[in-house]
Amino acid sequence: MIIGVPTETFPGERRVALVPLVVPWLVKAGLQIVIQSQAGVMAGFPDDGYRKGGAEVVATREEVFARADVILQVRSVGANPVHGEQDLPLLRAGQIIVGFAEPLAAPESVAWVADRGVVSFALEFIPRIARAQMMDALSSMGTITGYKAVLLAAAALGKMFPMLTTAAGTITPARLFVIGAGVAGLQAIATARRLGAVVEAYDVRPAAAQDVQSLGAKFVELSLESSAAREDASGYARDMGAEFYRRQQQLLTAVLANQDVVITTAVVPGKKAPILLTAPMVHAMPPGSVIVDLAAERGGNCALSRPGETVVEREVTIIAPLNLPATVAYHASQMYAKNISTFALYILEGDRRWLDGSDEIPRHTLLTCGGEVVHPRIRELLKLPPRERAAA
Repeated sequence: MIIGVPTETFPGERRVALVPLVVPWLVKAGLQIVIQSQAGVMAGFPDDGYRKGGAEVVATREEVFARADVILQVRSVGANPVHGEQDLPLLRAGQIIVGFAEPLAAPESVAWVADRGVVSFALEFIPRIARAQMMDALSSMGTITGYKAVLLAAAALGKMFPMLTTAAGTITPARLFVIGAGVAGLQAIATARRLGAVVEAYDVRPAAAQDVQSLGAKFVELSLESSAAREDASGYARDMGAEFYRRQQQLLTAVLANQDVVITTAVVPGKKAPILLTAPMVHAMPPGSVIVDLAAERGGNCALSRPGETVVEREVTIIAPLNLPATVAYHASQMYAKNISTFALYILEGDRRWLDGSDEIPRHTLLTCGGEVVHPRIRELLKLPPRERAAA
């Protein structure tokens, strides 16, 4: 079986789906690797590294798609709204595609892929269970995002993070507040603590307090009453509703008044990010403070964020970065390659685990198979009947 890796075509995307380090591992498993020339250069992996690992480097994207049984990508069709559709004519029935697909945001792209008869998997749907940890690319990229967010904040803040005792006097440490203690939030906490900041954090899930405290940060508790579950069965946050977020904003305002940096990470899969910081809340923050809005790709947690831009509002700097993992392309690719390779080997085992739906890993991630959309949530978004009725 041949694994193909084309160059990423989304603007600004520097990552690559496979790195030379994992190629021998896949070759040893009996797979052939075909990679487009220069696919890894932007991430710091030249063609020679792939050749030494046992991969074949080919000149064109068309050849990769024509020869490969399985295509591994960082951004497949739905996650590449600029150029993704250009790959549709290159796909053929029975071919397998694995990568980030943004199926909840772009369900129509899943239908396009189904029409080509392709078997496709979305890595962002990997369930957060113990045996899938090595496949969890979303968490890997969240780790990089949280780390880089703190570096952006440190560069923009007109203060140093650590407490310093000098001949010129004592410099007090910066105060940093993280909203959302998921993977990105926890990495932001850890990075800020290493830089010497005093860190506090908040999450809608009370159970996150232990994780926050284990990193040396203080968990901020807000008196918010809600009987609804605050995460779904896969471990991702739920939408808590407008009234919950309104009350949350009120209680957070007092906390923000004492912070030098605020990092927001709250996203709900497939939905616009909730507004956690309103304009009045930003205006109440200290002059010179910094907000890094990691939900910018979903519209932002701050009402004043402009995705992809840095703005200053009443002496508060608001940074709304996009695709931060691509700015750390070498290690982001390294981590992603391990995730996607582990997943690919798992689904390519002889029993073709996705066929009967008995295994929850492919059941959660499989989008299309046999010429139809098979994922229940995507079928619902496309207004298709449940699959059992469709089959009947």
